[in-house]
Amino acid sequence: MRRQLLQRYLPDPERLRRYRSLRFVHPLIDKRALWQVSRHTIANAVSVGLFCALLPIPCQMLVAALGAWIMRANLPLSIALVWLTNPLTMPVVFYTTYRVGAWVLQRPIMQLPDQLSVQWFATQLTDAMPSLILGSLICAMVIGALANILTRLIWRWQITRLWRRRRHRSSRH
Repeated sequence: MRRQLLQRYLPDPERLRRYRSLRFVHPLIDKRALWQVSRHTIANAVSVGLFCALLPIPCQMLVAALGAWIMRANLPLSIALVWLTNPLTMPVVFYTTYRVGAWVLQRPIMQLPDQLSVQWFATQLTDAMPSLILGSLICAMVIGALANILTRLIWRWQITRLWRRRRHRSSRH
């Protein structure tokens, strides 16, 4: 992954500091380590962001920011990746994690009724919650770990490719 490409799309901390609505996160904005672009910070950010995206909780972005601080990950990328679960993708993602949890707990998968209602969701939610939470945690850990490893491998592959090109160019001259 080209560092320049990532830095071009990541927000500038100085610009974010000017927003009054972000005053409560100024301590995080001021930590330069959370804005670095390196193989480790980007791989950790991918892990944190995807992990938090798969959690069926409110305030995923705040959890991702805290995770970025703990893991010394790139803050803006961690927060941005949380948006992979958005109102369009959430039903599919959380239904899949529910199915994983139901499979692990060996519970039957609930069938949808002919007509969905708020009352049906309220009564079924308590039965589905253990499967959803367990499935979400399992998927989040597996996908977060695999994404971290894959990001590091891709980064290493690109650096190796770049060095080979440089060596090849210098040997021709």
